[in-house]
Amino acid sequence: MSAMSATEYAAHDAIGLAELVRNSHVSPTELIETAISQAERLDPHINAVVIKMYDEARKTAATVVADGPFRGVPFLLKDLGAYYAGSPTTAGCRFFADYVSDHDSEIVRRYKQAGLVVFGKSASPEFGLTTSTESTLYGQTRNPWSLEHTSGGSSGGSSAAVAAGILPAAHASDGGGSIRIPASCCGLFGLKPTRARTPMGPDAGEGWSGLSTVHAVTWSVRDSAALLDCSAGPDAGDPYWAPPPSRPFLDEVGAPPGRLRIGFTSNPFNGTEIDPECRQAVENAARLCAELGHDVEEAEISIDASSLGNATRTIVGANVRANLIERGRALGREFGDGDAELQTLAMARNAEKVSAADYALAVRTVHRVGRQVAAFFGD
Repeated sequence: MSAMSATEYAAHDAIGLAELVRNSHVSPTELIETAISQAERLDPHINAVVIKMYDEARKTAATVVADGPFRGVPFLLKDLGAYYAGSPTTAGCRFFADYVSDHDSEIVRRYKQAGLVVFGKSASPEFGLTTSTESTLYGQTRNPWSLEHTSGGSSGGSSAAVAAGILPAAHASDGGGSIRIPASCCGLFGLKPTRARTPMGPDAGEGWSGLSTVHAVTWSVRDSAALLDCSAGPDAGDPYWAPPPSRPFLDEVGAPPGRLRIGFTSNPFNGTEIDPECRQAVENAARLCAELGHDVEEAEISIDASSLGNATRTIVGANVRANLIERGRALGREFGDGDAELQTLAMARNAEKVSAADYALAVRTVHRVGRQVAAFFGD
């Protein structure tokens, strides 16, 4: 079966494509062929799709696609922490280049139930550690709006693919900005859910002691909400989970918000300089909210940025070292200089000097800051 035209395909978000399938205007096979055609045409310029799963996707689209809210819609998984049985997951790292999972991650299982058809995996920097997307294993991912600019990171592959028009939505993850940064760089909608809103299992109970969560980057707000409805909720054995929403997230899109109390600041909590254009954008947004009838005031959160930064480095470094140790055990050897990039190896070796008590203190620091931020939002 032939593909749709690229123009017609790009005119719809994921919900719109699913409606076309539901109304028998197109088939899942037509959609996946269009997505593959778009990838083959556009990806050589941006290097966003690093693992191709075309044959698996064609088989799924033709025979076993689930009758869910996104039936037949093409989808990419970030090549980090999202396991698809029989497909490689490398985390952008040479040490994992040959790793193939024998099972699906719980969130992948839920995506399949929703009817999404996975046709590949998107680029991530090694272990998602940087705010741009390049790796020794796969090279640099470029921004489709300007090939000389970054697509952001660490979900830069997913963001570049969506912004280029290869697909309307793609899986992403975020520990310190890895959904929000590339969404900003590529002009997309990127929401980081609260911890434990979406499942990390069965291979993990949480990411980076709760700092990292998984969701998506999308063209439309409604796609993000509907995807969260499909993926949210605890998995059996999760150590904790977020309280369920009072109604579907999709119902919130377009619903009257009432009169909101909004605090804003254009001063980063860690003292980093901000570009005047970015500062102006924040102020413009605040002004618009006030014009819409909301109560808006400038307000800053006071936290110890130095202690938070040190705690975060301890937590992330320990998790990086644990990943390398675990992989080394599976391969029957210890990790060495040629197995990962210099920054990754440096983090892992620094983590060797950190005690169990240091790690516990780091988690306490993050929890303390979290309570300070929660108290701020009490107003």
